[in-house]
This record gives sequence, structure tokens and C-alpha cells, in this order.
Amino acid sequence: MASKQPMDDSWAERTRAGFAQQALMRTIGATLTHVAPGEVEIALPSRADLTQQHGYLHAGIITAIVDSACGFAAYTLMPAAAEVLTVEYKVNFIAPAQGERFVARGRVVKAGRTLTVCAGEVQAIRGTRQRLIAVMQATMIAVTARGAEA
Repeated sequence: MASKQPMDDSWAERTRAGFAQQALMRTIGATLTHVAPGEVEIALPSRADLTQQHGYLHAGIITAIVDSACGFAAYTLMPAAAEVLTVEYKVNFIAPAQGERFVARGRVVKAGRTLTVCAGEVQAIRGTRQRLIAVMQATMIAVTARGAEA
């Protein structure tokens, strides 16, 4: 089992601050709803201006929230002087994205010094019903923060 131990005491504050800097998440109305070592949850209310031609939430929006959830899950376990970037991901869309809101959850599968493998999922929520609509496997990389000493 991979260690889910943060490398610095300010991991939660760093994660929340990093998310707050993401203009895309603000633009689409996504919020950070849960942060734990190696885990992040992002919620997004349904909006007509984020749908595709059939009225479903656009795949690009789904991918954006689950990529961010995986990235920030990895970030919670990185050193204070690190930034996180996506190296690659694969997404399977399981069902049409219909719901009142959407919740993306990212979790660390294996944290390494440089690369971290994550798993993500997106649930569509309507009332009390949740439906799995997408799953992701992603690899994140820790890079030296701009302005930090190498």
C-alpha cells in the first residue's frame, strides 16, 4: 500500500490555495469540497452553458474536474517546493453526464518522488441518486516550483 503521508505540515493550505488559483475552475463554477492526504473531491453544479449539443455536460468539462481532482490529490503528498503537472491520463466515459451536480474524486494509487499515479471518478447526482459517469487513470509529475531553489 502506498504511503498517504504528506511531506509538509502545510499540505492542506497549499492544496486549497493552489485550487483557488485555477481560473478554469472558477470560470466553470467548480469548488473544492474535500481535501485529505492523497484524496481530493471537486463539485460542479450543472449549468446549461457547459453542455454539448445533446444537453449532457461536455466531456471536456468532466475531464477538467477529474484531472484537477487527481492532480490535487497527488499535490497533497508532494513537498512544499513542488508544483504538480499532468503527464498523461486515460478517461472512460461510462454514462451520459446528466445530473443536478457532478462530483469528481481523485485519489493517489502510488506516490513516488517524481511520478504519482492516481485514480479518479465522476459521479452525476440527481436528488439522492448517484451515477458513475466517468473513470480516469492519471500520472502526475512533481516539478520544482517557479522561484524555488532546486
